[in-house]
Amino acid sequence: MPVHYRFSIIIPVLHETKLINEQLERVRQLQTDQPFEIIVVDGSSTRDTLQVISEDTIGKYTCPQGRGRQMNEGAAHANGDILVFLHVDTVLPSNGLSLINKTLEDDQYVGGAFTLRIQSNNLLLRMIAMSSTLRSRLTRAPYGDQVHFIRKSYFDAIGGYKDIPLMEDVELMRRIYKEKGKIIILSTSVVTSDRRWKQEGVIYASLRDTLIIFLYWCGMPAEKLAKFYPWQTIK
Repeated sequence: MPVHYRFSIIIPVLHETKLINEQLERVRQLQTDQPFEIIVVDGSSTRDTLQVISEDTIGKYTCPQGRGRQMNEGAAHANGDILVFLHVDTVLPSNGLSLINKTLEDDQYVGGAFTLRIQSNNLLLRMIAMSSTLRSRLTRAPYGDQVHFIRKSYFDAIGGYKDIPLMEDVELMRRIYKEKGKIIILSTSVVTSDRRWKQEGVIYASLRDTLIIFLYWCGMPAEKLAKFYPWQTIK
């Protein structure tokens, strides 16, 4: 009989052997009185990220590459009341689970996300983080970098993430809004790595991301927008 948890923390990965154990250690140190499980879903057929995880208590699964697909796979195996979708390079505050638990004691909310902060002193990246949080508060469609959390019962009922090559995070939150579901953007920040901007170049990546978001909100399908996004592994 499966163990029942309050939280299921789901981490989608692709060739993240250098970061995964550090992230798992951070997650284990989260301060909460509520039980939680950790699920890692590898999008690589080589299972390279899973192979470096030695802890037996971690749920380890594989499925074809695609962040939305991988997060749905993790949710399908989850035994928690609340799903927390965490990127491998994003850090939850130590009291993050307690904040989520307290927030969802209010039945009016089906889920939510955190305020975004990028781990960098670069002024442009700090402005990007601020504008992303402002945009998410106005549109009620936070990015996955902001750590989505959602009641599992609601996630299952609404059909989870759509299997699209990108923008699965925004699409889910837009769908929740259309279904009259209420989310909250917590004022507490999560911190995401600046590695993608460093690799691609801050100005180029920022302009490209802004264009993708604009075109998506104008109605261009994610499948067409994917050609603008580099699907290389971040080292």
